[in-house]
Amino acid sequence: MGFRHLIDFGDLTRAQWERIYSRAEEIMDHPADYLDACRGRLEASLFFEPSTRTNFSFQTAMLRLGGTVFGFADPKSSSTAKGETLKDTIKMVSAYSDVIVMRNPREGAAKAASLYSEVPVINAGDGGHMHPTQTMADLTTITRLRGSVDGITVGLCGDLKNGRTVHSLIKALAKFEGIKFYLISPRELAIPEYMRIFMRERGMWFAEVTGMEPVIPMLDVLYMTRIQRERFIDPLEYERNKGIYVLSRRKLERAKPEMMVLHPLPRVDEITVDVDDDPRAQYFEQARYGMYARMALLTDLANQGHQKPEPVEICTKPVCSNPNCITRTEGGYLPALVKKIGGRDCCGYCDKELK
Repeated sequence: MGFRHLIDFGDLTRAQWERIYSRAEEIMDHPADYLDACRGRLEASLFFEPSTRTNFSFQTAMLRLGGTVFGFADPKSSSTAKGETLKDTIKMVSAYSDVIVMRNPREGAAKAASLYSEVPVINAGDGGHMHPTQTMADLTTITRLRGSVDGITVGLCGDLKNGRTVHSLIKALAKFEGIKFYLISPRELAIPEYMRIFMRERGMWFAEVTGMEPVIPMLDVLYMTRIQRERFIDPLEYERNKGIYVLSRRKLERAKPEMMVLHPLPRVDEITVDVDDDPRAQYFEQARYGMYARMALLTDLANQGHQKPEPVEICTKPVCSNPNCITRTEGGYLPALVKKIGGRDCCGYCDKELK
């Protein structure tokens, strides 16, 4: 498919995504043809942060392709608990495996891991930054059920500041034509500035609003997200914002009959259970489609083989001021990566502007 690691969906071309989707569709329609696609391959599943859907989805995907899985779902059961660096964990695990699937609460952790891995690294979520394979699940669902992605109007609702699934989806939809966004959030949980810059640079249409109900009639997709307790430093800020957006069957009365309700899950209270039986509710199907998208990805990346990573220059002190950036805890060996976003110097790991 033409790439080694999947760290940020924004790094893929539309053609690369369409090849992944085409493979996912083949797997959905002819699963027996892929029973041995990863026979003899080993997936290392490194989940430094809790997960149900993503972890199970990747494990199921690899097993359905004939491969095997090892790893951990709790960092306390690994040498991380003894103080092992991410670099050493990755170098060791990549010697044993054919592909690494990693979730980590530190933003930019997957990028850091890719610098030291002999095998492809797949970002299964890095803090509040990115979640590219959830985006693959989202696009697979929209394409499979609607036929195309171009020209849709999307409402992104909830915690847009810390919502890595939202950030990844925006980057993905930049590759399509005629997309409109309504960004629905309280002001203190609004989209990060680097994402605004990203959208403005590409001439993407978006409107930031605080109310969900007024914009529901305009939407083709309503993408609900939970207010994420684990991303809040101040518990009072979480208490102020939890439960602020709740989608109910009554509110759906104003929506288009064909509107699609998506959610990366888990939900807390932002979608009431009476929505589940509405034909527009597709979030459980979305989880199933995500497995097929991950199967399509693994058929390529798990079969690429081992390759020694290029040496990197060590930076002895972090240059990023984001307290949740991977460089704040692993900065003793990581190179100082800088990239331009909107003409500004930004961290090459977490995308935050360098102060």
